[in-house]
Amino acid sequence: MSDVPYRFDRTDEAASLQTRFAELGAGEETGLSTSVAGRLMLSRPQGKLTFAELRDSSGAIQLFAGSAFTARYDEFSRLSLGDWVGATGEVVRTRRGELSVKLREWVLLAKARRGFGDKWRGITDPDVRYRQRYVDLWANEPSRRVFALRSRTVSRIRAILELRGFVEVETPVLQLVPGGADARPFVTHHNTLDMDLYLRIAPELYLKRLVVGGMERVFEMARVFRNEGLSRRHNPEFTMLELYQAYADYNDMMVLVEELVSSLARELRGTTSLTYGGRPLDLSPPWRRASLSELVEEHIGVAVDIDTPVPQLAAIAADHGVPVSASWGAGKLLLEIYEKTTEAELWGPVFVCDYPKEVSPLARDHRSRPGLVERFEPIVAGRELGNAFSELVDADEQRARFEEQAARRAAGDTEATMVVDEDYLRALEYGLPPAAGLGIGIDRLVMLLGDVANIRDVIAFPTLRPESGLPGDGAQPGGAGEAEQPDR
Repeated sequence: MSDVPYRFDRTDEAASLQTRFAELGAGEETGLSTSVAGRLMLSRPQGKLTFAELRDSSGAIQLFAGSAFTARYDEFSRLSLGDWVGATGEVVRTRRGELSVKLREWVLLAKARRGFGDKWRGITDPDVRYRQRYVDLWANEPSRRVFALRSRTVSRIRAILELRGFVEVETPVLQLVPGGADARPFVTHHNTLDMDLYLRIAPELYLKRLVVGGMERVFEMARVFRNEGLSRRHNPEFTMLELYQAYADYNDMMVLVEELVSSLARELRGTTSLTYGGRPLDLSPPWRRASLSELVEEHIGVAVDIDTPVPQLAAIAADHGVPVSASWGAGKLLLEIYEKTTEAELWGPVFVCDYPKEVSPLARDHRSRPGLVERFEPIVAGRELGNAFSELVDADEQRARFEEQAARRAAGDTEATMVVDEDYLRALEYGLPPAAGLGIGIDRLVMLLGDVANIRDVIAFPTLRPESGLPGDGAQPGGAGEAEQPDR
């Protein structure tokens, strides 16, 4: 490969040629020369003629080669599927109507030493697709469409928020104190400072520090990390949109969510009436608003709320196969009953509102219902899309919530992961104005917009078990592997 050039002067992409010469008739020539580059994804030698499909990131175009007019024709006709080629020639349309580059000169840009699978079926083995995304993207057109959709989704979210006056910021990935969510963190060690640090599980507490500092509308496209299980909806490393708005409450966030998601559907899919998993789904606002207790009652036929006695809630949980811990209060029991019996049945979209205070340490008390907080989760197609609340702004109350979490953790509650963050409490003592916050999982949002069932299909390089036989693979066998974890 020492004769491979260092660069190639490409003048056109495949898609631009297809658009520019869409009206060219069968058998017509243009007299115009072009240079294109990409992979050969199909080659059909037919004696003194060869027809090959050249694919670049924009699309595909045919290369029409012949022994009478193509340099090194015999060598070109022996190229392999997947070889990278730079090609120069006249733009023509063959008698069979295929827009083509009548190949005059060509150069091999990279040799594909491994095959790309069947032209018509692509790569179907999910383990190969997820481990070797570089193969999947070339072999499977749907994969390329999904990742293009993901890019456009993130771009449009940024544009929409900026038009609403939000400022994009960056907060630390390495944190002294893991906070902002109930999740187990990844731990690492800083050698120079000789101290442990945590990969962030959420950017929440740092974003609210910025609101304290006077940045009234902030957002971050945050890569976050949670040392928990794998499933079709969970990956330990994922992307979250998190934003905070001063002078707003959770009602304002509901309006923002339904307008944001419906706008994305219209702009990226052309309609708010989608199909997900074969079922119709209408994302047009307004979305239904209902309390968690109300929805549980609808689905199990039994009235429950935060004031239901603990023994009665425990009995209801047992009747529905929900495991119960003796340390749980009414709020935790109510949440567990909801998650095990109701959430997956909510096709929605619906805002599940007014969560128990016991399971919401960063949300503000409900203004009219003691024991509840002003929190909601948007549920779409049976899945949590995000989480939002009116923010707790009182430093003393926040300290009490942190200390309660610490006590629960000390008592053995593995889901009570928040610790007392003294610097965040100090920030609150400077004054956090009334505010609302929102987190939306970008991966799940793309799954929704793209009608995708597995989160690994929207993450370019999902977390997998080590592959057997590769250096550094450890002792684990190959295979993607999944271990279901609860939605949190």
